[in-house]
Amino acid sequence: MQKKQQKEIPSSQNIMAVILQSIPKEANVTKIEYEGPRIAIFTTAPRYLLEHNEIISNLVNVIKKRIVVRTDESIRKPEDEVRKILADCVPSEADMQGTVFDAATGEVSIEAKRPWLLQRDAKMFSHVDVTVKIGWRIRIHKATTIPSRTIQTINATLKQHASERSRQLKQVGDEIFRPRLSDRTEISLYTLGGFGQVGRSSMLLATPESKVLIDCGINPGARSAMDAFPRLDFVNLSLDELDAVVIGHAHLDHTGFLPVLCKYGYKGPIYCTEPTLPMMNLIQLDAIKVAAAQGRPPIYSERDVKQIMRQAITLPYGTVTDISPDIKLVLANAGHILGSALCHFHIGNGNHNFVYSGDIKFGKSILFEAASWNFPRAETLLIESTYGLKEDIQPSRQEVESAFIVAVNKTLAEGGKVLIPIPAVGRAQEIMMVIDHYMKEGKIVEAPVFTEGMISEASAIHESHPEYLARELRQKILETDDNPFDSEYFTNIEHADGREEPMREDSPCIVLATSGMLEGGPVLEYFKNVAPGKKNKVLFVSYQVNGTLGRRVLDGSRQATMVGKDGKVEAVTINCGVEKLDGFSGHSDYNQLMSFVQRLRPKLRRVLVNHGERKKSENLAMNIRRMYRLSAHYPQIQEAIKLF
Repeated sequence: MQKKQQKEIPSSQNIMAVILQSIPKEANVTKIEYEGPRIAIFTTAPRYLLEHNEIISNLVNVIKKRIVVRTDESIRKPEDEVRKILADCVPSEADMQGTVFDAATGEVSIEAKRPWLLQRDAKMFSHVDVTVKIGWRIRIHKATTIPSRTIQTINATLKQHASERSRQLKQVGDEIFRPRLSDRTEISLYTLGGFGQVGRSSMLLATPESKVLIDCGINPGARSAMDAFPRLDFVNLSLDELDAVVIGHAHLDHTGFLPVLCKYGYKGPIYCTEPTLPMMNLIQLDAIKVAAAQGRPPIYSERDVKQIMRQAITLPYGTVTDISPDIKLVLANAGHILGSALCHFHIGNGNHNFVYSGDIKFGKSILFEAASWNFPRAETLLIESTYGLKEDIQPSRQEVESAFIVAVNKTLAEGGKVLIPIPAVGRAQEIMMVIDHYMKEGKIVEAPVFTEGMISEASAIHESHPEYLARELRQKILETDDNPFDSEYFTNIEHADGREEPMREDSPCIVLATSGMLEGGPVLEYFKNVAPGKKNKVLFVSYQVNGTLGRRVLDGSRQATMVGKDGKVEAVTINCGVEKLDGFSGHSDYNQLMSFVQRLRPKLRRVLVNHGERKKSENLAMNIRRMYRLSAHYPQIQEAIKLF
């Protein structure tokens, strides 16, 4: 088996030799290095390789590894000179707003208001000609209406640590492309959190060769450390043994413990999609502020979050990437939030294919396409079960939008306020577009709409990554000057002293504030203001985890206790209306979950169920067994499951 593999695919030891033998001298290759999961070919004559794409394509087919062409440092012009050249080369119609340099990769990102004028096939702008002039590879980015502070911080951090990142990427490559140490193929999955519950999603995928941690979340509703954090103690794992961490999406129940790993010494790669990195940073930094506001010591610092930026390796959807000597990863659209990904692991010499759904929406929304399902192979599927009961059927999009209009108009007509506790990422942007659309059509009563928390910043990150959005929305952002996230109806509250107007008595308005489960953030101040008034309404549009204040309010609690600004406990009487609308959820309902399994069914041998209250996971597994005659199991935390 080993010998056959070496005939078909060159071993890590002779990959470099194959590349050197295959590239003509005209390419002027100066060196070949590992760049994390990629192999970087450096050249002083970039035009040759950029104009002869078939050379690299043929190489990739032979060695089955990702290859990128990089410009040699010796031909890269100084940044100030590059800016002047770009100012002359970039058409004024593109409205260039700025440039971002990445010395670790030799790339310069051009941020433009009209990026479609700078694409590779654009007649007014030649990527090859400009690369030759400046000595840097070019990337094109959409410049946002409101610059994202998070993305600016990431860019500054990466620039500051460019040398360190280059060294780290080489080390990661050395680990990935090293010869295998074992011929055995045994694949196990260890459940560390998020099984039989919603929260602290985490698991370890292990072979004799590799150990990969998938997600690393916290349980926002837990009251003890033993229930709040992943049970890493179960596998007795030292952080040095981890080959990689793979993150499906940015929510705290999937990433909230990741900064702690970095705090205590994890130095390896963290794989995620490009927008997941800023979203994750935004949410993790906000959690520090929320903890401080509630008088709790945060479990990590801002420095630990910045460390994640330096270790992250972002991947586009659909690209096969080696993350260890015997595991390849492909990320695919999960439809849940911006950049959310299904994670497809190809293990060994095609021995086993494991698909982790993460949080999945198998239905199109205003923001995202439905989750991808067309994997070449998938023997084991791990699927979420947030809405895993048969009665967990969400209304159609038209029905939920009609219900939303009725709920909002009724409250506003009575002179009340509508408070929408909302996750800043995903649901906020969806609700904003619904409000904007129906106010423009005159179907929602015109009233001030206030947003607070991270919503404005999260919207800027959405606008800067249009390629991850639904087709119609992507085209609007990339091909027109219209920004759907920047409506005349919205006022963003930047500071606490700006809350006077939305909190004024007899001032009908809509307030969107974080967090979505009333577990902290600015929404609590609005909740104290809105809850006692009978004319007001709290409108939930996202899932409420057991143990959170949002869940208690939704279940009918008429009084809430919370810590005030002075540290004293306050009792808040709840006289307002409370309503939950399910159709806006970023999770699949029962029918969508079953449909997703059915799509993969011809390839599947086994289905595992997680990310749901125990009865929901149990019900989904039972019905998958009954309807599809597939092996289906709902593991609990601290189980070891042999996949192969």
